Amino acid sequence: MNPSPVPSSPLDLIRRKEAEVKRHLAIESEAAEQIIADAERRARALVAAAEEEGRQEGEARRRAARAEAERRSAEIVAQAQVLTRNGSDESFAIVFAAVGITHRETSFFLDRFRASEAMEHTVLFINRADDPAIERLITPRAALTAAEYLAFTHDRHVLVILTDMTHYCEALREVSAAREEVPGRRGYPGYMYSDLASLYERAGRIRGKTGSVTQLMILTMPDDDITHPIPDLTGYITEGQIVLNRDLHRKGIYPPIDVLPSLSRLMNSGIGENKTRADHRAVADQLYALYAQGRDLRRLVAIIGEAALSADDRRVLEFAERFEKEFIGQGMIPRSIEDTLRAAWKLLAALPEGLLKRVPQKYIDQYCIK
Repeated sequence: MNPSPVPSSPLDLIRRKEAEVKRHLAIESEAAEQIIADAERRARALVAAAEEEGRQEGEARRRAARAEAERRSAEIVAQAQVLTRNGSDESFAIVFAAVGITHRETSFFLDRFRASEAMEHTVLFINRADDPAIERLITPRAALTAAEYLAFTHDRHVLVILTDMTHYCEALREVSAAREEVPGRRGYPGYMYSDLASLYERAGRIRGKTGSVTQLMILTMPDDDITHPIPDLTGYITEGQIVLNRDLHRKGIYPPIDVLPSLSRLMNSGIGENKTRADHRAVADQLYALYAQGRDLRRLVAIIGEAALSADDRRVLEFAERFEKEFIGQGMIPRSIEDTLRAAWKLLAALPEGLLKRVPQKYIDQYCIK
């Protein structure tokens, strides 16, 4: 005869219930950990995909910027000249230094120079991307030495084009890191300012010599950031800067020069009566002010709509559009100072005289033809 089961005590029931709850909690905790791990994997995959997409987009922007810089520098070489008193340009020479360019870019430059017959008065210094980094630091110095020889020994007016100085600064950072030097802003060496100045300040003239050295440095701004150390330090040293605008390029405006951040510290010394024309400074100030106002109105229109603008605001907005298409966008046709001032007055003539606050009345009466 089987013995009757011993009834469980309340304490045993509590212990069994506690063990059962713990098993359920362990199962749920394991499932939760698996869910969290899957979510983390998916998040990491999404971040990696976004980073790769951003990297590819940034690389595409850099390639487009380099291609644009290639075209600009090649056109400058093809069209550059210095007119002497007898109208010839026999005393003119170009020294072209390309730093860290690809083999395709090398072929592009050579083909363009040969097609424009610029090779006859051009000295080339080519440093390819697969050359040692230290050679990128030597290339601009060798080019400037050749330019000084042509200018001050053979009395030539020499234009030195250095492209791309961003590659030069990257090589400077690479060599500095190999030397285990203390880095400065964004990993670039602290002496990058003085290093760039030792190159840029070799432009100019020597008293008693006929020749001169003019430098045109071309660089691509990393991530289109004008506050990046390379364009920032370059802007402190040079006597001016010409900034290209990606939005103007997309609109088909050539050359896509962004007027507002572009500047010339020597402009006042080279314009005016007996140099260009007496109204040059006033017209330039008026165009700049109206275009800046038009750019501000574009941002305002995006918020409140064009219907909320006054009649004068609409005229300024229209002026900004015409200024980009008719004044900045000159195409491949060379344009003289007289033609440029004539185009400027054509734009200003479409505005009421009340908006022309920076131009003296005598110039309005003389040049503004309604």
